[in-house]
Amino acid sequence: MNNDADSRAPARKGPLTGTTLVELGGIGPGPYCGQLLGDLGAQVIVIDRPGMNVPMVERRGKKSIVVNMREKGAVSLVRKIVAKADMAIEGFRPGVAERLGVGPEDCLKDNPALVYGRMTGWGQTGPWASMAGHDINYLGITGALHAMGEAGRPPSPPLNLVGDYGGGSLFLAMGMLAALSRARTTGVGDVVDAAIIDGVASMFGIIRSLDGLQRWTTDRAQNVLDGGAPFYRCFETADHKFMAVGAIEPQFFEKLLSVLTIDPDHFGDQRDEGRWPEQHKILEKTFSQHSRDHWAALFDGVDACVTPVLDYNEAPLHPQNIARGQMPKDDLFTHPLVAPSFSSGTIEPVTDIPKRGQHTDDILKNSGYSADDIEEMKLAGIVHS
Repeated sequence: MNNDADSRAPARKGPLTGTTLVELGGIGPGPYCGQLLGDLGAQVIVIDRPGMNVPMVERRGKKSIVVNMREKGAVSLVRKIVAKADMAIEGFRPGVAERLGVGPEDCLKDNPALVYGRMTGWGQTGPWASMAGHDINYLGITGALHAMGEAGRPPSPPLNLVGDYGGGSLFLAMGMLAALSRARTTGVGDVVDAAIIDGVASMFGIIRSLDGLQRWTTDRAQNVLDGGAPFYRCFETADHKFMAVGAIEPQFFEKLLSVLTIDPDHFGDQRDEGRWPEQHKILEKTFSQHSRDHWAALFDGVDACVTPVLDYNEAPLHPQNIARGQMPKDDLFTHPLVAPSFSSGTIEPVTDIPKRGQHTDDILKNSGYSADDIEEMKLAGIVHS
């Protein structure tokens, strides 16, 4: 299906060109999933609630209609828009969409081939299903948060990348695409229940594996991948910046010591955990003697798995990031590139960020409403533009 909300806009490009996704408002992982699918060519229509207009990168390329769901007639309007779509996403607490009349059962009656995605932290079931939470809370019960941070210090939140976007948005997108593939073949839609705790638990499989092999401990910063190993952590440089060292394999570790001109015999065996505290100190002292960019130049092109730690302003200027494609800028934002890339052609991100209700009239016209209908709905407070 294709329910392009603005006939004047250029056609979206990408493998999802010709598909339409309706996003039932929300914040965080749901809208980011919508951005990902929109970046790949889907036309995304956001059903916004009345409120302040806050521009966000995750809204790029989308179309916005403001609907006041409390007004009589609003539910039928939203369902009519969803009925013409291929996919829909909601991020309410369990049961809210049903109470509003836009839950999966109602929407699938209107459109049996619809893929309906549900984005929550705790999931649709369980004793905490309706409880409030944020990324840090969801990570807290998966075992992931406990494993992050320094020894003797509280666990460190990894921004909201691991929970909201890793365990949430990406798993929802994967589920939506899998269900869409089947719906196109069978004409039968599906409901995708994406819970952040489920996605993070899935990603935590590598740690479960290491634990089963008795190569992991619950003590923070005592393991190979959590900063416990001197060959897998960040080191401060003379200018108070950092280098990231990931020399896990012996051949990379050998190159690390060679560039740093450290005697391997003096440093000791890489796997001798009893010497790790001493080895930490040796590397800390060595890296502190020169600036980050000095070390970055020495390790550039060397297979030692040692790279500079850049801040988010520096990152777009790195040659590797430039080679992958320039990150476009608008008046407010440096936009991330569309990922992944495809051999069929580069997909340039659509960086236009809609204001709330910017496309209200166009969306309604494409849904079959006349100019008089639209004016009546505005007067009744059902929609805003």
